[in-house]
Amino acid sequence: MAGLLDDHPAKQRARIGGVPVIGPLASVVEHVRLLDISHVIIAMPSLRGPARRRVIDLAAETGLPVLTVPSAEELLEGAAVSRVRDIEPEDLLGREPVVLDEAGISECLKGKCVMITGAGGSIGSELCRQVARYGPSRLVLYELSEFNLYTIEQSLSDSFPALPLVRLIGDVKNAAHLRQVMARWQPQIVFHAAAYKHVPLMEEEHNAWAALQNNTLGTWQAASEAARAGAERFVLISTDKAVNPTNVMGATKRAAEMVISHLASQGHATRFMAVRFGNVLGSSGSVIPKFKEQIAKGGPVTVTHAEITRYFMTIPEAARLVVQAAAIGETGQVYVLDMGEPVRIVDLARDLIRLAGHTVDEIGIVYSGLRAGEKLYEELLADADHTLPTPIARLLIARIEADVSRVSALVDRALHPDSATADEVRRQLMCAVPEYRAVGETIAAASSRDVPFPVGPT
Repeated sequence: MAGLLDDHPAKQRARIGGVPVIGPLASVVEHVRLLDISHVIIAMPSLRGPARRRVIDLAAETGLPVLTVPSAEELLEGAAVSRVRDIEPEDLLGREPVVLDEAGISECLKGKCVMITGAGGSIGSELCRQVARYGPSRLVLYELSEFNLYTIEQSLSDSFPALPLVRLIGDVKNAAHLRQVMARWQPQIVFHAAAYKHVPLMEEEHNAWAALQNNTLGTWQAASEAARAGAERFVLISTDKAVNPTNVMGATKRAAEMVISHLASQGHATRFMAVRFGNVLGSSGSVIPKFKEQIAKGGPVTVTHAEITRYFMTIPEAARLVVQAAAIGETGQVYVLDMGEPVRIVDLARDLIRLAGHTVDEIGIVYSGLRAGEKLYEELLADADHTLPTPIARLLIARIEADVSRVSALVDRALHPDSATADEVRRQLMCAVPEYRAVGETIAAASSRDVPFPVGPT
């Protein structure tokens, strides 16, 4: 180790563990030029927010690979301080972590039977880990993918060996199986994370119908069966793509939010609520793994548009927001996280290139054009929505202004076993979700809000 950098005046020219302190943090570029240095390591685990981002930016200016010791949160979870790792995108967010009402969450989950649909997915699996921390009596894992179910079961068994697990292969499109499962295990809290979420894939001709059935009908069936079984709370995992949607995936998730609002108005004892957040760093389908792979291959890194922006949060942030909403939520409410400023994707790509020890000249960035259904920017609130504060800082309640009466007709159509074309699905969604505008599509009939709702054969 060539030397240490520290801004504390008393440490200048001192030796720590036999290693000299050779200057302040701002002198890192100068010392890299003078000394034979191959890597820069950030050893400041308690540093958070903008201050951490400043240090990362200083280190990135050296043009060397930048590493870090685990964060304070990672150390609390058992990571060794000596385990140096790469800088991850979540290190770049520059946002203080949300402080949760731990006592309230514990009261909500401790000793309860909790069911999680999509339990093996990116959000679902982290949700399982977060819920397990609060001592539920049983965790019912409901997952369509055999491999994902096995993976999360192994992880939970290692970390929480005393927690009883129910491991179920299941499909939220199968109402009969959902009813059987709910009746057998009587979950008191249900987190509904099962969804198709890849925007371009759901735009394709043969996938739009599957998105409607899985995201909207699946929510209707899971929520209805939870109410039938007497669940206390049902929490839908939603997305910022549900706001003024321009794609099938977002429109089906907006319709799923409307399902929750509709059921909340029907007098059920179950509390129905939704949690809406932006892109989750490192989740399946995220741009981050793709960027890292492209950098490792020597580039170029592909970005769809120079001005495209997204709101980002980490997988643990997302899961914590969900469990917090479950603890404080009232029926019919949609919760959103104040996620700060959106991030330009091209800036994120440049950061990852620099932190890998390369320059944009070496790796290169190319623009591939917006994909089907993709927007330049996402929104967490629609034009007609308003927010109310909660006791949790940066967690807001969105007051949704929407006519949910047509969502029942949409669900009735999705119940028919015959599939529909992508254009037919878009027409149906536009009737149920008036703010939906299909980008790049020329569907003349869908542009009218006076067309009869297609109900299909009976």
